[in-house]
Amino acid sequence: MALRDTLKEALLLVRARHSVLVAESSDEPRVRMLLEHLADRLDVPLFQWTRSTGLVRVGMENAGGIYGSERPQNAFQHIASSDVGALYHFHGLPAGTDEGTLQASLLRDAAEKMSTVPGAIVITGADVTLPAEVRTQATRLLLPGPSREEYRELLGRIVRDMQLRMHLEVDLTEEEINFLLNHLTGLTAMEAEKILTKAIIEDGTLQAADLRHVMEAKRAIIEKEGLLEYYPLEEALVEIADMVRLKDWLRKRKSILSEPDRAREFGLSFPKGVLLLGIPGSGKSLAAKAVATEWHLPLLKLDPSNLYNKFIGESEKNFKRAMATAERMSPVVLWVDEIEKAFAQGGSEDGGVSQRILGSFLGWMQDRQGDVFVVATANDISKLPAELLRKGRFDEIFFVDLPDGPTRSEIFRIHLAARDKSPEDFDLARLASATEGFSGAEIEQVVLSGLYDAFTDGDDLDTDLLLQEAAATRPLSQTMGERVAWLRDWARERAVPAN
Repeated sequence: MALRDTLKEALLLVRARHSVLVAESSDEPRVRMLLEHLADRLDVPLFQWTRSTGLVRVGMENAGGIYGSERPQNAFQHIASSDVGALYHFHGLPAGTDEGTLQASLLRDAAEKMSTVPGAIVITGADVTLPAEVRTQATRLLLPGPSREEYRELLGRIVRDMQLRMHLEVDLTEEEINFLLNHLTGLTAMEAEKILTKAIIEDGTLQAADLRHVMEAKRAIIEKEGLLEYYPLEEALVEIADMVRLKDWLRKRKSILSEPDRAREFGLSFPKGVLLLGIPGSGKSLAAKAVATEWHLPLLKLDPSNLYNKFIGESEKNFKRAMATAERMSPVVLWVDEIEKAFAQGGSEDGGVSQRILGSFLGWMQDRQGDVFVVATANDISKLPAELLRKGRFDEIFFVDLPDGPTRSEIFRIHLAARDKSPEDFDLARLASATEGFSGAEIEQVVLSGLYDAFTDGDDLDTDLLLQEAAATRPLSQTMGERVAWLRDWARERAVPAN
C-alpha cells in the first residue's frame, strides 16, 4: 500500500467521524507527512503534542504551545472543550491511560468531542495500547513503509546529490539495484538515506558489496527486538551435496527477486515457503541457510523458546511482534527449525498457549503482508498438526532422505576440503561404501573424529583412519530403523523427494 492510499483511507475515516486513529509506527517524518496532507485535505489545523512543548500548531511553532498542555490530561481537556475542528497528533503517549484513570476518562471525552467536529485524534508509536473506554471509538490505520519506487527515487536523488559534491562511481547492474532495493525494504526513508550516504562516503563508490551496510542495519533492528535471530549468509546451494529437485525448485523462483516488476506483470507473487521433512542430520538446516545465500536475502530464525512467556497473553504478543518484524524486514527468509517442537505440545500441558500460537501462525501464513519466505524443518512428522500440512500452507513439502553412495562421496569431499585436506588423497568410493545409511551430519562427525585422532597421535589423516571411525559409529538409521522406515513410507505419497 502506497502512502497516497493510506491518505485516502484516513480521509475517508475522518469524514466518517472516526474520532481516534491509531497507527503503530515510529517513522515520525513519514507520519508527519501523512498528517500534513490529511490536514490540508480536511482544511483544518494540525497540532503536534510532545512532552516538552504540549500541543503546538504546526507552522506556528514560534508562537509556543497551548498553556499547560504538556500534561496529556490537560491536552485532552483542551480538545474536549474546543469547538474548532483540528487534527491532534500524539506520538509516544506516556503510561497512564489504563482503564478507570483520569487520563483515560479525559481521552474518552476528547474522542467524543472530535466525533462532532471535523478532525481526529491520531495516536502513533510502538505497541500502542488504549483503555477500554476508547477502544470502541478507535480505528487502526496501517501506515506502510516506503514503497519500492520511493526507495528507487531516494537512491537516485542521493546519487545525484553526492555526484555534485564528490567523484562517485556507481557500479551496479539492474539486477544488483533490485537486490539493493529489496534489502532497503523495512527501513525508514531516513534510515535508508543515512546508510546509503555512509556507503558512498566510505570509498567513493556504490557497488554490490555495499549491501553489507544495509544488512548490518537490519541486523541491529532485529537484535534489538530480541525475538528473532539474525544469521549471516554462509552456505550456498552449490556447497550442499545432492538435493537436486529442491535446488531446481528454488532456482526457478529466484528470478522473482531479481526481476520483481516483470514477475508481477506476469502474474507471479512472492512464494510462501517450503516444509523440509527428513531424517535428523540429513542437511535440512543447511538447506534453509543456503536458500537465503542463494537468493541474497537476510536469514531470520524463529526460536519458539524466545516466544513463550509465563505471563498470560505475552506469548501471543511476542509471536505477533516477531511476525511484524519479519514483515517489516521483508523480503526475508524466515527459518523455523524443528517446527514440531513449537506447536506439538498443545492440550492442557501449556494451557493451550501453543495451540493459540499455532492458530496465529496459520492465520499469518494465509494473510501475511510482507514478502516472507518460510523454510520450516521437521524431524517428526507425527507430532505436526494436520492443519499445518494442508495444501496451500506451504508451496511444497520436500522429503530429505539419507544420501546415496555418490552423494556420500561428495559429502566427504566437501568436509575434507573445508578442513584443508585434499580429497584426491582419499579413497572416496571406499568411504562412501563404508558409510551406507549414514546421514550428512554423521559423515561430518566421522571426519572430525578422524581429525582428532590423527592430531592426538601426531599422524596424518588418511582413508584407513576414517574407515575405522565409520566402523565404530552406529548411525541413526540402525539405532532408530523403524522410525526411519515409517518416515520414508509416510513421505512416499505425501512429499516431493528433495534428493
